[in-house]
Amino acid sequence: MAPRHRHRRTTAVTALAAVALIVPVTVGCSAVEKALDCAQLAVEITNDVDDLQDALSGAAANPQDADKILDALDKDIDKVGDRTDNADVGKAVDDLQKALDNVQKSVDSGKHPDMSPVRDAAGELTGVCSP
Repeated sequence: MAPRHRHRRTTAVTALAAVALIVPVTVGCSAVEKALDCAQLAVEITNDVDDLQDALSGAAANPQDADKILDALDKDIDKVGDRTDNADVGKAVDDLQKALDNVQKSVDSGKHPDMSPVRDAAGELTGVCSP
């Protein structure tokens, strides 16, 4: 009976060693996946900001298009906030949300919004989301 008991102990130790090796790799992959998700969403947000700028510029200004783009930006911002717990990303998301809220207020009142805070905040988000 002693050999069977030793075999179980060896198997258990081997299994624990395998888990000990896998856990850091899994945690590392999770962090990389979060960074890549963040970076991908930052690119989407940057593209949405460009689209918003186009919708609000010149004689072709279209408030309905701007509203659709602002809604898309809100959803993308929520996704970034949900997928990370990084303090720098959180601050960048908050800054971007505040800038977009100001744009929305300007659009709602019929004024031409200042897009520079939005572009700055989107750039900040892209910077902190870079893997």
